[in-house]
Amino acid sequence: MSLIEQAAKRLEQLRKAGVEIPQANVESEPPPSVQAAAATATAPATSAARPPAVPDPTEAAVSRRVEIDLNALATTGLISPDAPRTQLADQFRVIKRPLISNAMGKGASPIKRGNLIMVTSAISGEGKSFTAINLAMSIAMELDNTVMLVDADVPKPSLLKMLGLPAARGLLDVLTDPSVDFSQVLLRTNVDKLSILPSGTQHPRATELLASEAMVALLDEMASRYPDRIIIFDSPPLLMTTESRALAGHMGQVVVVVRAESTVRSDVKHALAAIESCPVKLMLLNQARAAVQDGYGYGYGYGYGYGYGYGSDSA
Repeated sequence: MSLIEQAAKRLEQLRKAGVEIPQANVESEPPPSVQAAAATATAPATSAARPPAVPDPTEAAVSRRVEIDLNALATTGLISPDAPRTQLADQFRVIKRPLISNAMGKGASPIKRGNLIMVTSAISGEGKSFTAINLAMSIAMELDNTVMLVDADVPKPSLLKMLGLPAARGLLDVLTDPSVDFSQVLLRTNVDKLSILPSGTQHPRATELLASEAMVALLDEMASRYPDRIIIFDSPPLLMTTESRALAGHMGQVVVVVRAESTVRSDVKHALAAIESCPVKLMLLNQARAAVQDGYGYGYGYGYGYGYGYGSDSA
């Protein structure tokens, strides 16, 4: 029942109860409650005649916040900022240091887009997504840097699922729809310095989109908008798709994850040859056991830029 109907019903009840209500006053000047009801009732008609309101762009561009279950994260073997110190966390503290140094221009020489870091592998099953998440989590624990984790594995996105988050719009939506702003699809998380850019809606021409001028412009914006931000791209395997090769040409640093005692050396060499134009290439040896009692990992290189090898205890 509307406010006007309620007010009319109340007036009728007062009349039946013997309360005198001057008829002229009711018709010419309704009580305040009736006036308010009438104003409310006529408001939609007035606004309908006006042109539709234009959304405030500052409100439309606000990133959505999501909650990562940090306890569940730790049980899956991933680094959690709230978890006690672990061997895996210590390993990634070593792994991230040269990457951060290069990203912030503190390496041997300046690197263009040094804060754009692609994590990839030669073939699937090497542990690249595991590495990308742990690297991002480790960098998020830094005092002086923020980190964005981008799911650029558009043929087979997995980051949101691994983090226990629902599917969402993301990178491909920004590239295909000019009305979608980058900040609208960026997900803020309960890890203070970590944000996530999902892969977005699947598209049959994903390779062309990643190699497009729109992507180059987006990468430039990402690299320059926040000088303290490091951006980690989880990309497809180099020898199984062409998307990662299109993306690698725009990266400042590439981390190639190699699974110990599994990946053949020729696959690694072919993968590195595919990203030869990238300024810095680093190799990370996953699931590598050293001869020392409590040590994991050992280093090696194939002569392609820098060579680092570290182990982690999960694919």
